[in-house]
Amino acid sequence: MLNFEFDNKTKIIFGKKVEEQVGELVSANAKKVLLHYGGGSIKKSGLYDRVIDSLQEAKVEYVELGGVVANPRVSLVREGIKLCREEQVDFILAVGGGSVIDSAKGIAAGFYYQGDVWDLYMRKDTFDVCLPIGVVLTIPAAGSESSGGSVVTNEDGLWKRDIGSLNLRPVFALLNPELTFTLPAYQTACGISDMLAHVMERYFTRVIKVDLTDRLAEAIMKSVIKQAQILNQVPDDYDARAEIMWAGTLAHNDLVGTGRQGDWSSHGIEHELSGIYDIAHGAGLSIIFPAWMKHVYKTDIPRFAQFANRVFDIEINTMNLEETAMNGIEAMENFYNLIGMPTRLSQVKIDDLRFEEMANKATNNGTTTMGSFVQLTKSDILAIFELAK
Repeated sequence: MLNFEFDNKTKIIFGKKVEEQVGELVSANAKKVLLHYGGGSIKKSGLYDRVIDSLQEAKVEYVELGGVVANPRVSLVREGIKLCREEQVDFILAVGGGSVIDSAKGIAAGFYYQGDVWDLYMRKDTFDVCLPIGVVLTIPAAGSESSGGSVVTNEDGLWKRDIGSLNLRPVFALLNPELTFTLPAYQTACGISDMLAHVMERYFTRVIKVDLTDRLAEAIMKSVIKQAQILNQVPDDYDARAEIMWAGTLAHNDLVGTGRQGDWSSHGIEHELSGIYDIAHGAGLSIIFPAWMKHVYKTDIPRFAQFANRVFDIEINTMNLEETAMNGIEAMENFYNLIGMPTRLSQVKIDDLRFEEMANKATNNGTTTMGSFVQLTKSDILAIFELAK
């Protein structure tokens, strides 16, 4: 096990009607808040009105900025920074899923920064301070409600990049599973794919003697897979929704990554995919992750066999561990198909015309590698795209 520091400041308030506490929580941290959200779903569901009523009851001033889309755009982040400065906002309240929260974090990071916020995402500069953030979560997926990361897309050049800082962890996150009852099945499945990927990026490590976090990761994956199958049959099962919502947070609050080194190359490759084609992040991950597995599994066949056995209950063939490993990858693909996720680029009508461009972007024109389980070169990434066809 590696040395580590674990510091997650986010206060999680979980359960039915917890969103009614939002005004009280914001008023303890701010006088004027930016209410940041996506499209019209929070207004149709009545959540918007409940949040506004709670803010007004707590005598919190607010300004609004809606319009966040999937794969959130840096142009809206820039607009939010300008609005927050003009209105002298001292807190950001994100009401939505990972895209809304990531956009809010971009605004928070850019508020005090004197340059263009995109420079932070391109690693041209760093930031030390940011506006505080609170969250009312409506889509369990990204884990952004208690993570320190933010991912946005720049429409100019179709680049999708991330930033990270402990300071970007939200002050609080309100998680009411009832708010997810109306999610379309596809959006639910995309969220499930995303949270599983967050666990697997940490699970497939070259660090040895990490049994505790192995078991934590396996428990989260097994529970998500079980609850996903329940939701396939009963979409408004509160207990299954609650398990999924909490799993999404645990998958990406850094707990299961303690003492080990994560990989993150599947995420990096997927960012190029959704940056150009604007597909749902979870759908991109369900395509890329099995292809990555097939490309790298021989690096540590015992770990992949362990994954097959402990997550999918596949009996280990001690005479042929490779067979067990491959059966685990097949089981992963079958699960994605069961919940309606694609596992091939052809299923989302993406051809090979831009493989070279995406591999170049991922590796700075072939000058860098990606990942830690296996350090992927440009040719490796091209091979993974070929496996994903």
